[in-house]
Amino acid sequence: MGDRYASFANSGPGRTLVKRLGLPDPPRLRRYRAGDPIAAGPVLLGGAPGGRLGEEIRKVLSGTGTEVLDAAAGPHGALVFDATGITSTAALSELFDFFHPNARSLARSGRVIVLGTPPAETGSAREATAQRALEGLTRSIGKEFGRGITSQLVYVSPGGETAVESTIRFLLSGRSAYVSGQVITIGAGTPPAPADWERPLAGKTALVTGAARGIGPAIARVLARDGAEVIALDVPAAGDALAGVANDVRGRALQLDLTAAGAGERLASYLSGPLDIIVHNAGITRDRTIAKMDAGGWGSVLSVNLVAPERINEVLLERGLLRTGAKIVGVSSIAGIAGNRGQTNYATSKAGVIGLVQSTAPALLEKGITINAVAPGFIETAMTAKMPLTLREAGRRMNSMSQGGLPVDVAETIAWFASPGSGTVTGNVVRVCGQSLLGA
Repeated sequence: MGDRYASFANSGPGRTLVKRLGLPDPPRLRRYRAGDPIAAGPVLLGGAPGGRLGEEIRKVLSGTGTEVLDAAAGPHGALVFDATGITSTAALSELFDFFHPNARSLARSGRVIVLGTPPAETGSAREATAQRALEGLTRSIGKEFGRGITSQLVYVSPGGETAVESTIRFLLSGRSAYVSGQVITIGAGTPPAPADWERPLAGKTALVTGAARGIGPAIARVLARDGAEVIALDVPAAGDALAGVANDVRGRALQLDLTAAGAGERLASYLSGPLDIIVHNAGITRDRTIAKMDAGGWGSVLSVNLVAPERINEVLLERGLLRTGAKIVGVSSIAGIAGNRGQTNYATSKAGVIGLVQSTAPALLEKGITINAVAPGFIETAMTAKMPLTLREAGRRMNSMSQGGLPVDVAETIAWFASPGSGTVTGNVVRVCGQSLLGA
């Protein structure tokens, strides 16, 4: 599953050849390691006059031990800009005034974060227009800066000023290495802060479906690393691999086909108490063009990828097996956003996962439960290793990082959604795709 081109490109001779020929230049990404600082260096903090988040961001950064600068030459670990004070299109010049002189000051694997107000929650049409314009800035920066630098837009609802810490920590850290060009919304409210930000899931119980293979083992490991007790679930045919994952994370293994009749009830009877986290990771593909696909190939993919998560959520809610404060995380795909030839069934199911998040988020929030989804792009797994060479290389290179992601990149994003500190982050779909050139 190794990316030989990326290894060569990061070697001495490779760097010279890549630069000379103008070939894709995959940077070494900064991923999470225990004990590393949150940011790769000092954070330059700016903002438009009248912004409401600057002081809260300063407080969060100072609490992590990060040096915060108002003006200084680089290199900087991150550029963070509070754009909530931009209430008209004329004020968008504040963005240029901040980013133009500092664009070259970021260190490798640096971070850009712009904070705004959700356009629908602004006070005027002019302000809504200006806030929507922020998306173009952050997506473009993600494609311009290179060197493993990521760029995100975080919309914070009025009243959500004290809910930003979990998201800021995630986006500044190596946990978000393969997340770029994304738009995240934080709702109003004040979620509980974990007692230990290194183990935010301590005392929580998490169920991970499809845990035996693909990105499933990485999800189980990261949730366990962050303190959760993990129930690893997969079909009986994957029993040996499933047992290995459960033993690795000191969790429990549950062999169950979630598409079988009565699966929800069997799951409910197995659980000894309410869940704090459920990750709907189980998924299959049966690729063919729709003209050549049979009904079984269509139905099986929809059943595993979409119908089962929908039914399981309903059963757990009916039985009171999702605790107040619980986190539901679905696994979608960029195929569900952009579509993909030969995957009408898969793309339909993964677009449906997005629909499930968006349609149920408001009602679940009333119960104190959040629901979000990740949408992975090209991730280095045993499945993608079997793809034809040309398709595999295209998947790796057609993003701002010029490389495929790792299963841990998806897992880290899921763990951020699962954190108690993300209690007002709901209804979001975050692509873990290195800012793929496909789709929106």
